[in-house]
Amino acid sequence: MSEWWRTAAIYQVYPRSYADGNGDGIGDLAGVRQRLGHIRDLGVDAIWFSPWYPSPMADFGYDVADHRGIDPLFGTLAEAVRLIEEAHDLGLRVIIDVIPNHCSDQHPWFVRGIRDRFWFRPGRAPGLPPNDWQSVFGGPAWTQVEDGEWYLHLFAREQPDLNWTHPAVRADFEDILRFWFDRGVDGVRIDSATMCVKDPALVDAAPDRDEVHDIYRAWRRVADSYDPPRVLIGEVWLPDPARFAAYLRPDEMHTAFNFDFLGCPWDAKALRRCIDDTLAAHEVVGAPSTWVLSNHDVTRHVTRFGRADTAFDFASRGARHGMPVDLALGTRRARAAILLTAALPGSVYVYQGEELGLPEVEDLPSSVRQDPMHTRSAGADPGRDGCRVPLPWSSDLEPSWLPQPSSWAALSVAAQEADPASMLSLYRSALRLRRCLDGPMTWLDLGDEVLAFRRGTVVCMINISPRDVPLPSSTPLLTSEPIGAFLPPDTGVWLLDSGA
Repeated sequence: MSEWWRTAAIYQVYPRSYADGNGDGIGDLAGVRQRLGHIRDLGVDAIWFSPWYPSPMADFGYDVADHRGIDPLFGTLAEAVRLIEEAHDLGLRVIIDVIPNHCSDQHPWFVRGIRDRFWFRPGRAPGLPPNDWQSVFGGPAWTQVEDGEWYLHLFAREQPDLNWTHPAVRADFEDILRFWFDRGVDGVRIDSATMCVKDPALVDAAPDRDEVHDIYRAWRRVADSYDPPRVLIGEVWLPDPARFAAYLRPDEMHTAFNFDFLGCPWDAKALRRCIDDTLAAHEVVGAPSTWVLSNHDVTRHVTRFGRADTAFDFASRGARHGMPVDLALGTRRARAAILLTAALPGSVYVYQGEELGLPEVEDLPSSVRQDPMHTRSAGADPGRDGCRVPLPWSSDLEPSWLPQPSSWAALSVAAQEADPASMLSLYRSALRLRRCLDGPMTWLDLGDEVLAFRRGTVVCMINISPRDVPLPSSTPLLTSEPIGAFLPPDTGVWLLDSGA
């Protein structure tokens, strides 16, 4: 299908934590190759790899020193090419991360002092940076060098921002795209896609300037020059639906992540409003919606859904961290959530480990936490290590770069593989059966606390109320929990409604 990305299920691999192939405690490409069958058996269409490039790992790969290589920690470029070929042989497409906003301070341009490709500026006064912009990771977004000038880094100081007004920056990234497309990559996920262009006067700190769209129009021309065309997927965090949709115009990106849905609380009215707003924003530009519950940057949703406050946002992550969690309730809601997510029109993303029902590891000691969000905030932000703990493949948990809780032995792939009631079995069924869902969705009125809609001959019902609700007399295709004549609280079902 030429526009496979419109309805795809895409599995995110965080290479450092997916599978360890050489026994050093760190995930690698050999481990991914050994476990490709797990991804295929889930029933997804593509794999998205978080950065695998050479990097000093100040931000675990998002500080890229060379976009055309593979970090030795993970393997070799030849091995990556073999992995792409093997994925294709299994019917899986491959998407990789590209990080255009910044690079590593070990990138050759920065090491050689080619300052006009970065944001070097004099201070506004002795000892003061050019402005008061703050880093996403906390603290000032400027670092001073020996001659007194300052360079901009909207993330860690080891990640200098690139100057996209320089033609060499634009040309280099277009060449990076061609480099990977020539090696079989089917698309790229664009990290921090809104942030590349800055106010030349360094006055306006808005993370989304109109000039950024020229970059992605040029990238789209590169992507469209291949047969079949390659896909551009944006990490676009914007509260304004109109500005969000602008990135999805026909000559720019194909899709963008839906962070409003990811952060939405487990509340029927809020979820319905978010779904309606998402569909409306995408309809304007003819782009497919995307649906995601977790990723490598956010608290895993089994944990979020087990709290009294089930929403997510970065600003209050530290305040929510350590709040009481009912993991049984969170797991029950997570099982219902995949039926909701997989039934919605568009594409769906699955973050590695959510198919096992893994919770956030919140009790990691500070001595093992490595995320700069944690260290730069002096612990006020717990960081992202808790969602990056390596996957448990068997009940014999192996030493890894972040320790796995002993309770994860019961959540391992081996423990769930043959259990028809496991989270893994539910994901496999949902991702396989979602291919039967076709066409637009139509809401059904079954009460304010029940999300119910029809797609073709399938009805999806999610009960978010505290009480049982009666079920229509239709044939159940898939349920998140055992059901009878009623749908229990925090439970989902797909029904075959042949009379629709």
